[in-house]
Amino acid sequence: MKIPTRTQGHFSKSLLLSALILALWMPQGSQAALHIQKIPEQPQKNQDLLLSVQGVPDTFQDINWYLGEETYGGTRLFTYIPELLRPQRDGSAMKQRDIVGFPNGSMLLRRAQPTDSGTYQVAITINPAWTMKAKTEVQVAEKHKDLPGAHLPMNAGIVAAIIIGSLAAGALLIGSIACLLVTRGWRGQSHRYRGPAPHDHIGLRAGRGSPKENWMQLSKKRSGWWAGKATRW
Repeated sequence: MKIPTRTQGHFSKSLLLSALILALWMPQGSQAALHIQKIPEQPQKNQDLLLSVQGVPDTFQDINWYLGEETYGGTRLFTYIPELLRPQRDGSAMKQRDIVGFPNGSMLLRRAQPTDSGTYQVAITINPAWTMKAKTEVQVAEKHKDLPGAHLPMNAGIVAAIIIGSLAAGALLIGSIACLLVTRGWRGQSHRYRGPAPHDHIGLRAGRGSPKENWMQLSKKRSGWWAGKATRW
């Protein structure tokens, strides 16, 4: 049985169309395997954010990261070409951001800010006809601010500790001053007291009689003592 020429032509065109559709469908299936993981999932202001790309092939030509819904030169953050000595080439969307690219397709955003929020897209070129893509949404939140009431117990405790410490220090100071005054008074009284003269106790042993009589008696004894001395000389 012989197939007509017209039928062979339609069959060839159908086969070519099917092959083309299959070739176009293959990259789409590969794109679905690419995934971006955010670390942390909910970044806060001034935190480092890692966008880890999973499913990257072992060999590829370059990596392009974009910030925005569309991927073109104005939204390109950087291009990473592993074969170059300096593989990272910053784009116009980089601005003042501090971003580091890695050979595995991931990127690190240092000290993320709320203005860095948006859609991040990565495009990995395997060959001129095959590009793998993936995207993720990033929302950088402000740091949580504690309510003023949350610090009240701590402040009250600090104030109470300061007051108690001041009172204790004041009481210690007053006690030290009182002790010093008592010690000085006792020493002053000790210096002001003088005991009897070496020879005065002779006639004042019992302390009998009036002061005048005692003095006269003491004077007589001293006169007799000096007279005896003179006789001996």
